[in-house]
Amino acid sequence: MVRPARGEPTGQTRAPATRLARPPQRLPPPSWLFPDPETADEDGVVGVGADLAPRTLAYAYRAGVFPWPHPSMPLPWFSPDPRGVMTVDSLHVSRSLRRTLRRSGWWTTVDVAFPAVIAGCAEQHSDADEGTWITPGMERAYTRLHVLGWAHSVEVWDDHALVGGVYGVQIGGCFTGESMFHRESDASKVALVDLAHRFGEVGGRMIDVQLTTPHLRGMGARDVPRSRFLRELKVVRDLDVRLPVDARPVSRLVAASGR
Repeated sequence: MVRPARGEPTGQTRAPATRLARPPQRLPPPSWLFPDPETADEDGVVGVGADLAPRTLAYAYRAGVFPWPHPSMPLPWFSPDPRGVMTVDSLHVSRSLRRTLRRSGWWTTVDVAFPAVIAGCAEQHSDADEGTWITPGMERAYTRLHVLGWAHSVEVWDDHALVGGVYGVQIGGCFTGESMFHRESDASKVALVDLAHRFGEVGGRMIDVQLTTPHLRGMGARDVPRSRFLRELKVVRDLDVRLPVDARPVSRLVAASGR
């Protein structure tokens, strides 16, 4: 596993300039057009079919729509109502998670090991009774999107071991989190906290978690009406926001997360 070298800051030396993720490449218009998300059925399904080409995915996320494969039907595309969102301001870090941030000695990076993060998510969710929705086709599609600068990952490292991460798709000032995984307790939570702070630092407005869970609600995610989410997405989707990609210690997040 390749991991960039890093070192502890010393004294009062000037901090190096923050490195930012590359901007997303321009894509041709999509071959598919999606119905208005507000016409989705009661399960949030906007339509079925289409493909997972980068231009299709980018167009869908700009419209507030995402794919969620199901084994018994053609590829369904969703825009649920309500929609789960969180921001840096809404982020809640528990006392136990703050202890992990302080004591673990972990570091985080961005876009260093995207294929390994998505593979880790697929492996973890494949153990669930319902199986994973991160099919080999989905892995390939999002990895292509990553190469083009539209999808990003946050990695959590314990020395040279990848212990957790999160990946998703960024549309301007909105980051849609697709999945997380952990190999050490709290590592996926650390990845999400790190993502929220990095994203907020450069002007990111909201993290779209798609559907809330008790786990995500405990970290500050909340349900908002789909109509509100779509309005806010239109406001922020063309912002020029690029994630900082430098390696950082998770201990810095203790102070940033309050007491």
